Amino acid sequence: MTGQKKVPFVTFLTRVRDDSVQGPNPYRWEEKTSDDYFAGKRVILFSLPGAFTPTCSTYQLPNFEDLYEEFKKEGVDAIYCLSVNDAFVMNAWGKSLGLQKVELIPDGSGEFTRKMGMLVAKDNLGFGMRSWRYAALVNNGVVEQWFEEEGFSDNCETDPYGVSSPQNVLQTLKDAA
Repeated sequence: MTGQKKVPFVTFLTRVRDDSVQGPNPYRWEEKTSDDYFAGKRVILFSLPGAFTPTCSTYQLPNFEDLYEEFKKEGVDAIYCLSVNDAFVMNAWGKSLGLQKVELIPDGSGEFTRKMGMLVAKDNLGFGMRSWRYAALVNNGVVEQWFEEEGFSDNCETDPYGVSSPQNVLQTLKDAA
């Protein structure tokens, strides 16, 4: 999946803080499109099976956060973490990890993931349809480099992690420079 593959155009339903909203939950809905995230930017997109899951919460997302400045030195404008979870879950996950740099994208219906060809069944874990673990360097909406974990399949018994790790993605960018 390299060359001229473009990321699919979808609309994501996000929740953004708005202090004009009264009550204990000062957030409002905001629609963001693929263009909002990818147009005119060179970004790292990584996707994982689920918020609050062990590998995602302990290694992948925190390490992308920790290495953010190193990615910036390699010409990356933003880092996005996408998961087939709703905006409420993604916001709570980001808050629980104290994220400041990596932006979370809620793909609640799995539409983006499906159109990327990365939607898999995780019924063996009680998850339903989720994203396979991958990362990509995306430049102005075009996938330039692709990092997909091996074993892509429904109800995979293992959770491969390495190819899409921030350390591997960063080293690949440095080696290409």
